[in-house]
This record gives sequence, C-alpha cells and structure tokens, in this order.
Amino acid sequence: MSPTQWDFPVELCCRPMAFVTLTGLDVVYNAVHRAVWDAFCANRRADRVPISFKVLPGDHEYPKCRPKRTSYEWYIPKGILKTGWMNKHLNLVPALVVVFYELDWDEPQWKEKQSECATRVEIVRQSLQGRNTKVAVVLIQKKTPLPPGEDVIASERAAALCNACELSGKSLFVLPHTDHLVGYIIRLENAFYEHAQTYYYTEIRRVKSHKEFLNKTTHQLLFVRHQFKIAFFSELKQDTQNALKNYRTAYNLVHELRAHETNILEIKTMAGFTNYKICRLCFQHNTPLDAIAQFRKHIDLCKKKIGSAELAFEHAAWMSKQFQAFGDLFDEAIKLGLTAIQTQNPGFYYQQAAYYAQERKQLAKALCNHEEVIITLLSNAVAQFKKYKCPRMKSHLMVQMGEEYYYAKDYTKALKLLDYVMCDYRSEGWWTLLTSILTTALKCSYLMAQLKDYITYSLELLGRASTLKDDQKSRIEKNLINVLMNESPDPEPDCDILAVKTAQKLWADRISLAGSNVFTIGVQDFVPFVQCKAKFHAPSFHVDVPVQFDVYLKADCPHPIRFSKLCISFNNQEYNQFCVIEESSKANDVLENLTQGKMCLVPGKTRKFLFKFVAKTEDVGKKIEITSMDLVLGSEAGRCVVLNWQGGGGDAASAQEALQASRSFKRRPRLPDSEVHWDSIVIQASTMIISRVPNISVHLRHDPPALTNEMYCLVVTVQSHEKTLIRDVKLTAGLKPGQDANLTQKTHVTLHGTELCDESYPALLTDIPVGDLQPGEQLEKMLYFRCGTVGSRMFLVYVSYLINTTIEGKEIVCKCHKDETVTIETVFPFDVAVKFVSTKFEHLERVYADIPFLLMTDLLSASPWALTIVSSELQLAPSMTAVDQLESQVDRVVLQTGESASECFCLRCPSVGNVEGGVATGHYIISWKRTSAMDSVPAISTVITLPHVIVENIPLHVNADLPSFGRVRESLPVRYHLQNKTDLVQDVEISVEPSDAFMFSGLKQIRLRILPGTEQEMLYNFYPLMAGYQQLPSLNINLLRFPNFTNQLLRRFIPTSIFVKPQGRLMDDASIAAA
Repeated sequence: MSPTQWDFPVELCCRPMAFVTLTGLDVVYNAVHRAVWDAFCANRRADRVPISFKVLPGDHEYPKCRPKRTSYEWYIPKGILKTGWMNKHLNLVPALVVVFYELDWDEPQWKEKQSECATRVEIVRQSLQGRNTKVAVVLIQKKTPLPPGEDVIASERAAALCNACELSGKSLFVLPHTDHLVGYIIRLENAFYEHAQTYYYTEIRRVKSHKEFLNKTTHQLLFVRHQFKIAFFSELKQDTQNALKNYRTAYNLVHELRAHETNILEIKTMAGFTNYKICRLCFQHNTPLDAIAQFRKHIDLCKKKIGSAELAFEHAAWMSKQFQAFGDLFDEAIKLGLTAIQTQNPGFYYQQAAYYAQERKQLAKALCNHEEVIITLLSNAVAQFKKYKCPRMKSHLMVQMGEEYYYAKDYTKALKLLDYVMCDYRSEGWWTLLTSILTTALKCSYLMAQLKDYITYSLELLGRASTLKDDQKSRIEKNLINVLMNESPDPEPDCDILAVKTAQKLWADRISLAGSNVFTIGVQDFVPFVQCKAKFHAPSFHVDVPVQFDVYLKADCPHPIRFSKLCISFNNQEYNQFCVIEESSKANDVLENLTQGKMCLVPGKTRKFLFKFVAKTEDVGKKIEITSMDLVLGSEAGRCVVLNWQGGGGDAASAQEALQASRSFKRRPRLPDSEVHWDSIVIQASTMIISRVPNISVHLRHDPPALTNEMYCLVVTVQSHEKTLIRDVKLTAGLKPGQDANLTQKTHVTLHGTELCDESYPALLTDIPVGDLQPGEQLEKMLYFRCGTVGSRMFLVYVSYLINTTIEGKEIVCKCHKDETVTIETVFPFDVAVKFVSTKFEHLERVYADIPFLLMTDLLSASPWALTIVSSELQLAPSMTAVDQLESQVDRVVLQTGESASECFCLRCPSVGNVEGGVATGHYIISWKRTSAMDSVPAISTVITLPHVIVENIPLHVNADLPSFGRVRESLPVRYHLQNKTDLVQDVEISVEPSDAFMFSGLKQIRLRILPGTEQEMLYNFYPLMAGYQQLPSLNINLLRFPNFTNQLLRRFIPTSIFVKPQGRLMDDASIAAA
C-alpha cells in the first residue's frame, strides 16, 4: 500500500457549504442565463453567504433515498460510515433545488406558461424521490417590478402560480434582468441560504430521531455514525460550535468501540477523520491550545493501536499522516493570523511526521520507496524552523534530509544540503556530528567521482576536527595519495554495490580524461589536516634592515607527509618571488623517505620556516601584509592540491581554539628549545616599513613665550652625525597640521625677519632646501613666526635628507627624517588702560561739549622680556579736537615686566547733539618690539580702539584764573569767567559764601544777564588767613532759565581749594638767596 492511501479525502479537508442546485438555466446558449450564473459564482467575496452552487438539468436524477426504517432491532451495521457519505451531501444531494423560468407578469399566454412552470417543478420533485430537499421558483423578468401592493395583477398571478406549483409564497422569487443584477442575486442567495438552513436543521432532527431505536450492545457503530452525521450537518448549517461539540462526542464514542484486528484500521481511520475535524474547528475558533491538547490526546490514544505486527509499517504511515495533517492545519492557521512561537510551531509536527515515515521505511524495508515522502516532510519542517529562528533544529533536519537524498541516490542534492550544514557544526565545534556528516559527504563525492569534493572531505577527515579512528584515517590518507597519483581510490565502506560499480567507471574516466590536475582549496571554511600560521618578527622594520618572518606548519594526519612547495603572497606582489620554498619530488615520494627533506611534516610536530627580504624604499610608511599562503601537496606529474590560507593563516576552527587556549589554566609541558607550543604562536600577518633611523641632531633655540603679532624668532640648528655625506637636506617648519583651523588662519611663518608677515604668508613652510652636510657639519636657520591670537600652539620642525647605505650586499638610497615639536605659548605684550578725567584730574562719566578734558593712557608691560616702546600716536576721530600738540610722551621708553608708561592728552569735543551710544574718540597706536630683538626686525604696531564717550551740552561754563598757590596775608587775585553756551539770554544770580580761611573783597551777591555766546568776568581778591590746603570761598550760581544747573556741577570746572604757604621772613629769604 502506498503512503498516499492515508491522505485525507478532499471532502473531509474542505469547508462544508450548503449545496444548492440551479435548474432551468442554459448557460451555454442563453446570454441572460449566463450572466445570472456568473453573478452567482464569479468573484465571490468573503462576506457573501457560504453556498456551493451547481447548474443541473431539470430532469437530473439525484441519489435515491433509502426507505425509512421503523426499527433497528435486527439491523447489524457493516461499518461506521459509508465512504461516499460526505461527498454525497456536499456535492450530490442538494438542500435546495431552484427552478429558473422566464415569465413576466404581463405575459399574454399566462395560462400556458403557468402550466409549463408547474410541470417543471413537478419533474424536480419526482427526481428528488422523497427527500426533504426544498424547492423554489425564480421568475426571470425583463422589467423592474413595482413596489409590493401596487401591482394588483402581479399579486394575483403570483398567488395563482404558487397554487399551481404547490409552493408557499416564500419559495417564489422574481429576478429582474437589469443593471443591478448582482444586488438582486445577493438578495436571492440570502433567501436560498435560509431555505438551506431549514433543510439541514430538518436533517439533524431526522438523524437524532434514530437514537431512540438504538442499543449500545449491537449498535455501537451507529452511535458513532449518527453523532458524526449530526456534526457534519451542523457544519453545513454553519453552526460550528454545535459541530465541534458533536465531533468531540463522536470521537469519544470511537474510542469506546471494541477493537480487534479486523476493525482496527476502520477505528483509526474514523478517529483520524474526527480528530482532524475537531482540530480544524479549534483553530477556526482561535483556540490553538485546545487543538494542540486534542491532538496530543489523539496521539496518546492511538499510537499503541498497531494491530497486526506484520502491518506495523502501515501504522507508522498512519501516524506520519496524522502529524503531517496537524502541521498543515497549524500552518494554515498561522497564515490566517495566528501567532506561533519558537517552542510551538508546525515544524515540530512535520519533524514527527518525517520520523514516523522513516520508521515505516525501516519496517517496510524494500516494499516501497519512502524517501520522497520523508524528504517532503523534512523540507516542510525545515521551512518552519527557519521561519521561527530555530537554527539548530533546522540544521539537524537538513542533515536528515541529506541522508535521505543519499539513500535515494540523489547524491548531488545530498552533498548540497550536507555542505550547507557543515559550516554551522564547524563554527560551533560539534566535531562528532561533523565527522559523521563528512563521512556521508565523502561517500557521495566518491560515488559521483567528484575530485575536488573528494579531496576536500578527505583533507578534513584526516585533520584534528575528525573523530575517526587511526585505521580509518590511514585508509582515507592512502586513498587521498592514490588520487594525487592519478589513480582510483578504494570504494568507501557500506556503499550500494551497484552505485560503487558505476563510480568505479566514473573514476576510470577521470583518469583517462586530460583535465585540470591542479585543485586550489581555500581552507578558511573548513579544518584541514595541516595548520599554518605566519608571524613577522616585529610590528615594524626600518627600511635598512631585512624584513623577517616565520611560517609555522603542523600536520595532524596519522603518518608523516611530504609537501612540494610553500609560497607566500603579499599585498605588494614584488616580494612574492623572495618567499618560496620548493622541494622537487616524485609523485610516489609523498609518503616515502619521510625523515628526509625540508618540506616533510611529522604528525604533531611544529615545523618553522624562516623568510627574509629587503623592503623597497618606496614602501616606507606603508604596511606590508601577507595576503595568502599556498602549501602544495602532490606534483604536476599526477594531481596537485594547493591549500590556500587567507592572511596569516587559520582555518574554520582556529578562532575557537585560540579562545579556548586563552581561557585555559592548564600548564603547557616543557619543550626543547627548538620547538614551540602551537597555541602560543600568535598570528601577525602585517608589518610596517618605517624610515631609516636618522643620525642627525636638531636643536631649537628661542625665547618663549611669543608675544601677539611679534616676529618671533626660532633658531634651528641641524648637525650631521652620519659617517658619510648626507644629500638634499630639506627643512619643513611651521604650525603642526591637525590643530584648530582658527590657529592656522592666525599663524604665519617666514624666513625673513626684516618684513612683517601678513595674511598671505603660510602657516607651514615645506621642503626648504638647505643643501648637503658633511659628517660633523652643522647649519643654522632662523625662522620667524607671527601669532595673531593668544594661546598655545604646537610648532613642527621636520628635517629630511638622503643617504646611501648597503643592506644584504645591495646598495639603496634611504630617505631619513627627524622631527622636533615645540609648544609655544603666545601672550599679550602689554595691557592698555584708558580713562577720561577733568582738568582737575577727577574721573568723568561723561564730558561736556566744548569743555576741555583729559585723556589718560596707561600701558602696563605683561611681557617677561623687556619691551621697547618705539613710539606712540593718538589718532583722533573727526568728532574730537586736540587742545594742544599731540606728541608722543613715551618714545624709546624701555619697560621691564610689570612696569608701565602713561600719557596724558588734553582734548575737546565740539557740540554734536545727542548721539546714542556716545561719541567715538579715535585710536591709540603703539609701535613696539622686544628690546633684545635685532635692529633689522621691524617694530609691531598695536592699535587700541579708544572707548566712546558720552557728550552733553552745558548752559553755562565757568572757569577760574588763580595762582597755583597763595601766601598767608598776601592778596590772592581770582578771576571767574562765565560763558553763556546757549542761544538764550541767561539771567544769572551769583553769590559767594565766605570761608574761615579767607577774607575776600568783591561782589558778594549779584544778579546779571549774559548774552548768548558772550562771556562775563568776575574779579575777587582773596586774603588767606591760614597756611595749608584751604577751602576757597564757595561760588554759587543760580540760572533762572535752567534750574537743573547745580552748584555740584559747577564745582567740576572751578577749584574749590588751594594750597596756602606760610608767611615768609625777609632774613630767611636773603640767606637762601645768598646760598
């Protein structure tokens, strides 16, 4: 029996829908009828009622209805359910027969048409032969009917037609063939659905009525049958909850049946059908856990019901089908929106289905071919485990699929699958599993005579990842050597005899055909029996020193083996020619004379090969990298295998082994000095070529810190300590690259200190030629930097030169260089303080129009070195005028650190109106340089922008003329000048308050008028009474037009005190004069 016999029938797996037949439609020759039929069945959306329609002729004969039983007393059923029962009610026995008839209400030959319609209905009833199937009539009309009640003729004729056809009014329908045909059809099928519901309800009642005639002794099968029928009719009625309930009851009744060898097959079949229905409805109701629980219960109840031992393979097939069907249901539910998880997905059920299929294969042995079924099930399971991200389950099943393909003799697909899985097992270190897979893969490659695959798998099965015993490895090694000698290998054990004979012919053809005999195998993706590591002696080499590195080889095969060639490839291929070791040998020498020869590897022993070469001068500053290493096994006379390692070595297992070695606390045994532990060798696949060590000295001499904008001098002294002439000495100096961009814009360098740098000068001077130097000779170069902003800067001085040298008997020209960096701080040379004072040297917040005031500058040296102030200059803004000559008062002044130089200028600001923000004063320009700088170094001009000053107009200006001092009891004339600064006549009240230190003569109180722009003079004689710093009599002025003009403001312009000397003696004066 084929495995497909257990496939579930279509009528079990489909969704049951009410079956309605349509008669009276000529869908081939009548366009109207065709349109009606298309509206029923074409493009049915999910929201339309679930009905299965079928067009049949009016006289179609339906399945005959058996006579109704009145008793089951002597009835013994032959089985649980007839094989065609579900199909009969899905596709043969309709719930409703609809008779279509073209008839309008205003038909002239109404009587004849009515009679013909009644005859058609009677024919349908006769063909149903006593079944409870409903009958309905649909009149196809050309006109749209009037609303109910308005068309009297239609109502009368409808009633007459119902009487003639023996129909109720609910079974007569009108279908106008208009533009809205689909809408009418949807209304019609809703009415048909209600009739079908009534029919299936009646059938359920009919089946239930049989139960009262049954007894559990003789009618056990009928209990199951009736319960299943009720459930199935409930499904057709779309009552899925009752259907599920009755299916569960039917399932329990199935397992109550007495089982024996003759009926065990029927019981399992019925149990499988019922279980399928229950699980399908549980998924439909979105209760997947109920479906899983039911299925587990089903398997637990049925897995022991094997039956006859000779038919155990059929039980395995049945179990396989149960798991496959549930997996299909689960997968279908997921596609409809159910969410599955890693630990519960359809893959597990497909896997179990495959397991039982494999069990059936073992039980059935040669009775039939099972591989195709098993592979399909495994493929389904793999797809599910891939979807739910279960990589190890996926790999495990892919191995099984590969083995099934092997048994099916489809070796190409077997190899493809096994090769895919090997990567995972290698990366995770599952060596036992990998060995098993490799053994199967080796058999496949042998049976297909695939040379490269056969060699690759042999190389890995001989290596450290293989768990094969030594005798098995020895056999594989011998076969590998045979293949390399262009001979056929011995057959792999446990292979099919016919397949081996075919393979031997293929191998013979391979030997006779002249093809490519060189096989390059990249080892980064597998674990060969040879390990390789490369290690440069140092991370960098000077160009005048030979580059040296070691290549370590270690073999893991059972016997010593000889290789013919080792060659190293670099990123610069010009070095490849220097790194080749080759040993000529015959093909049959691979396993002979193994104690001789430099390319012979003894298992477990690490072999070291030293390589060295001279780097090219153009590679200075570049990385030399080993890109690959090739180890050649065999010779061109036979076959040749090139093992290719990428970079500095390592294969698929190296990374994991290195990690384990680093974590291991196990002490390594002591080895002789000539040997090394393999795990202690760290791959170093690249090195840098750096320039020859320079033998010159570079000294920098300067006086930090630098001062802003000065021409800062840096003296560079270069002296040669080489033993021969150095040529083409070049100097690069300036701001070191890579610093802040603002520094680059504000730093300039030049070789000429006699001229000031501007924005056009660079921040870095490159490759300044300075000639050649003899041994011991030195040179000096003066560099000048100008730093426009304060802060730290890193300056670079880089000296390069050429020198001839000999290395390994070869003369080369080396470019050497030495660089020095120095960080120089830039500071302000001085601080400038500016203030405005009155002519009395009092601080002014604001000045008054056309009234003289003083501008005082104070220059404080902040430089640690002496500064020479060459000159200073005051450039006044147009709004300011000088009262006297603006001459520098600090020319050639030398300032030490912390010393200051001050200047004072008398200025006047004409009336400029009310200017917001004040009036510009001008600029103060200081020319300076370091005192220690050479005369040729230009002076630096620092421009200080003077602050703005607020200018106000004053109505009356008063100034006083009086001597610089007075003497006791000597007359002190004081003259006050009152100047009217307005365009108005000023009424002025003047009074003088006496002072205890003075007597005075003059007008004590007066009122006068001063014309616009004119001046009034007041004369007083003060007579000092006391010596010392005395307060003058106070002058008070009151302006009637300007009440805000206060005496406090007045006192800004006139002195309030004077120094009075004591009264002199004539004798003293004479003696002083004589002295």
